[in-house]
Amino acid sequence: MMKALVTQLKGITFAAKGESNHWVMIDGPEEFGGSSAASRPMEFILFGFAGCSGSDIASILQKKRANIEKFEISVEAERAEEYPKVFTKIHLNFLFTGRNLKEKDVERAIELARTKYCPVWAMLKDAVEITYAYEIHASE
Repeated sequence: MMKALVTQLKGITFAAKGESNHWVMIDGPEEFGGSSAASRPMEFILFGFAGCSGSDIASILQKKRANIEKFEISVEAERAEEYPKVFTKIHLNFLFTGRNLKEKDVERAIELARTKYCPVWAMLKDAVEITYAYEIHASE
């Protein structure tokens, strides 16, 4: 069982700490009682999704001895117009830079993260339309 502690600091400004024992701040806009000093809760869902899938992909490619010099994930999400304004679409774009990166290895790593390893992807896939793309750039 995982545990987390979320403590209100003021208004809708919170400090959160999980089992890793690292604090992160969660905040909202000033017009809703926040301080506009930290990331919003829905952003953390995107951070977690990109971080989870990215960690799995990086680990798989490392085992394949892929020479990745840079790996970035950009995320775009659409939200419902009405409350609770859930995500309706999430698009992940995986950008790899390295030497002699094989397209089949990248595709397989993404597929394994999507279908087997990433628990965030598994939780979101039935609730949100998820799409993804990838780009491979050769390093100079």
